[in-house]
Parts: sequence; structure tokens; C-alpha cells
Amino acid sequence: MKPLIITKNFPISPITVYDYITRPEHLLKWWGPENMTCPEFELDLTQSGKWVTVMENAQGQKFKVSGVVKKVSPPRYVEFTWAWHNDQDQRGHESVVRMDVKDDGVGGTNFTLTHSGLADDESAQNHNQGWTSSLRKLDAMAGQTQEEQHV
Repeated sequence: MKPLIITKNFPISPITVYDYITRPEHLLKWWGPENMTCPEFELDLTQSGKWVTVMENAQGQKFKVSGVVKKVSPPRYVEFTWAWHNDQDQRGHESVVRMDVKDDGVGGTNFTLTHSGLADDESAQNHNQGWTSSLRKLDAMAGQTQEEQHV
């Protein structure tokens, strides 16, 4: 199965984008689809190690996902495993997420999220929707940062 690849350009520096995608104080502002919260988390992508997040929707349904940060190369990329948990809290199929950050040459950042090893087409579709929604929140953060820099 081909990996899911999502690319975006942000009008802010690669260092700022990297901080937004790895540091706990920024992650929870965009992590998870719109209209979801993360009431439970151990989420720090700045260093190798385990991470876990519980996302909750407006109806109170909870969705747990966890993994291990495998590779960290500031301010270029971070790579981690990803697996949803079932109702018995057992991890399911494991996949890999990599987020790459590159200077776009004009003061902004080219960002690429690659989610590989997904189980099937349905999983790829669901993750595409989830990541796209989450990245809209990250895009809003980048826009606010750009406005602050021009004040």
C-alpha cells in the first residue's frame, strides 16, 4: 500500500514549524481533528521515547493512540510509530508517521507528513481526513504567528 503523503506550505520559519510539531506546549493546540480534545496525553516529540494520546469528541467518545518516537533531527524531521487502541486497550496495527520540515527559500516552510504502513485503503482515507483536519488547526497557528510577526 502506498503511503499517505500530505504537503503544506506555512508562511513561517522552519524552526517555528518544527517547534509547533514537536513541543508539548504547541502540539495539543493542533493535535487531533477539529472538534476533538486531548484530555489525556503524554506527548513530547522532541526526544525518543513513548507517547500516548486520548482524543475525545463532542459526544464523549474516546480514541486512544500511542507509539514510540524513533527518530528526531531538529529542525528537519521527526518520525514515530502510530497505533490505535481497541476497547480492551490493546494496540492495533502499527504504522509510521514522519513529519519533514524544509525552508522554502522565501521565508516560509515546506512541510510534508508521510504516514506509511497503513493497513488498507479505508485506514488511509480515515487518516487523510484526520490529518487534514488537524493540519488546518496547525495552519491557523501559523497564520496567527505570521500576523504577530508583522504587528
